Amino acid sequence: MTGSVTEHDADADAPQADRPPSLWRNRDFNLLWSGQCLSDLGSAVSDLALPLLVFGLTGSPSRAGLVGTAGLVVATVCRLPAGALADRFDRRRLMILCDAVRLIGYAALAWAVVAGAASLPVIMTVVVLSAAATAVFTTAEFAAVRSLVRPDQIVSAVARNEARSYGTTLGGRPLGGLLFGLGTALPFLGDAVSYLLSLSAILCIRRPMQQPRPELPEAPAKAGRRGQGLRFVLGNPFLRSLIVVAIPLNTAFTGMIFAMTISLRRSGLSPVLIGVATMVIGAGGLLGAFSAPALQRRLPLPTLIRVICWSTAALMAISVLLATGIAAAAPLALAIFLGPTANAALFGYQAAVTPDHLQGRVVSVILLAATSAAALAPALAGFLLANIAGRTALLTFPIMVAVSAVVATFSGGIKSMSPLP
Repeated sequence: MTGSVTEHDADADAPQADRPPSLWRNRDFNLLWSGQCLSDLGSAVSDLALPLLVFGLTGSPSRAGLVGTAGLVVATVCRLPAGALADRFDRRRLMILCDAVRLIGYAALAWAVVAGAASLPVIMTVVVLSAAATAVFTTAEFAAVRSLVRPDQIVSAVARNEARSYGTTLGGRPLGGLLFGLGTALPFLGDAVSYLLSLSAILCIRRPMQQPRPELPEAPAKAGRRGQGLRFVLGNPFLRSLIVVAIPLNTAFTGMIFAMTISLRRSGLSPVLIGVATMVIGAGGLLGAFSAPALQRRLPLPTLIRVICWSTAALMAISVLLATGIAAAAPLALAIFLGPTANAALFGYQAAVTPDHLQGRVVSVILLAATSAAALAPALAGFLLANIAGRTALLTFPIMVAVSAVVATFSGGIKSMSPLP
């Protein structure tokens, strides 16, 4: 009797014993993710403090804006070379080097602030070096995820990274203001410490961050290798569709949030209530990032992408109708809630279908296309609001998402998406 019960219990436990461990028990991915939580938090802190520092030193809003623009331009210019570096060299060493550069840069800036030696050239040098290192680091990190998790965990890993981005942005900005108020150098010292912790986490990762590299071709083929990522993207129906879907989608999200902020202020809403609306929208993205894996499991990938795109277009249109009051934040928060699921499904599938030796270059091509267009969104929103009546100007952004929805509905590249393992 006892023996039969024991045998039955063993049989009952067998399926659970065979069940693969969850992503939360993946030591190496969690080390990378935790280190980047701290690093991203430090970056959000210094991103808020840098323009305040420049404005305090120069009294010029334009110079304060110039620093932020310089960082964005450098990151954009470095995006494609970063992809080539991530595929050519050891990704762990690249990430360690990038963290070391940023650690030294922000530690030096903190010292310069304390010593009274901070100046616009010093700040600009730190920003430019940090932006270049960040472009290389983020590309290498994105490319490394495929080597650190199982194929069935890729979408969840991308969603976790989305949650990290929303969460650190929400928490980092207020923390940056608090630290800057306590001591001008503290935000930059805190950012330097965050890079030290990130570097330490990467050193503790045991698993390789790329597959073994084959022998490189001879020198005459170098130009061909540089264009290999672009050729792979253009030759793959899904990746071509991904770019066409991602560009208007990202541009619409960025432009809509900016335009909504200006529109609410025009209608007389106080800055405090506008801040509350912004927090509601950001919280929608954070919750959406945590919900993305569950949503992704419930629908086939092509259907999921179409539902998300059309729902987002409708929710943005509703937000436009409510654009004069704080209630406009609610449908926009629901639209942002769906954004991480779209990113997790699209970029998770990209990671699964791209060979490891091309991950960096393919990611850099897609991110360059998507983020470059999104960077123009605030300028586009400002132009529209200045020249077109309020709600009509805002309708531009749900129409952009509708373009993504049409592509997702009729594109053969999206229709051909097969279930991930």
